[in-house]
Amino acid sequence: MHRIDTILFDLDGSLLPMDQEEFVKCYMGALGRTFAPSGYDPKHLTSSVWKGTEAMVQNDGTMSNRERFWNVFSQVMGREMLSEEPVFEQFYREQFGEAKAATAFQPLASETVKIFREKGYTVILATNPLFPSVATHRRMEWAGLSPGDFDLVTTYEEETFCKPNLKYYTSILERFGKMPEQCMMVGNDVDEDMCVTSLGIKGYLLTDCLLNRHGRSLEGYLSGSFEEFRRFAERMPNLT
Repeated sequence: MHRIDTILFDLDGSLLPMDQEEFVKCYMGALGRTFAPSGYDPKHLTSSVWKGTEAMVQNDGTMSNRERFWNVFSQVMGREMLSEEPVFEQFYREQFGEAKAATAFQPLASETVKIFREKGYTVILATNPLFPSVATHRRMEWAGLSPGDFDLVTTYEEETFCKPNLKYYTSILERFGKMPEQCMMVGNDVDEDMCVTSLGIKGYLLTDCLLNRHGRSLEGYLSGSFEEFRRFAERMPNLT
């Protein structure tokens, strides 16, 4: 019988509350405005980003999500876009900040991560690796968190799968030598986060920014607000 010693946290809508539709609107709007002066049509640019994103979601593990994205994105936009990757990085450092308006600050987020770390748990930021590390670190900052708060932060440079592909989760467990029964996934998305229960990973569904696109039954998950999860964290055993 394995006891839980590893906590995987989702970021968007979980540690970082957000209106996802509004966030995407702000993000894509800022991206289009940034590249328009260079002659790129904003609609074509954003639709191409979506195609690259879909390619990452369908990634089969043969290359990184970053490679998959840029292969498809540059096929649609033109191979000259490959030289624009540094400009994208700069965008995430600067104009991407406009999307913060669609997020909220959860003061209990950093406190709860700290509780698990101090109790000796392995703590992983299992955010869907669709973004480069610079964009992930920005969103972590908005949540009052930093890479040093986690044993692993998944980004598109390193990962070869995405949620809800279960291989995304199993690859993380393999890196840490963990069995599913040792792990708990904490997130707000029934499809992308709670799919882990089919592997034997315990799921805690956060209800503050709940996403349940297909109206699935919520039975079988621990669930509650972030405040309730904070109290749950305090009751978890000390491993040190």
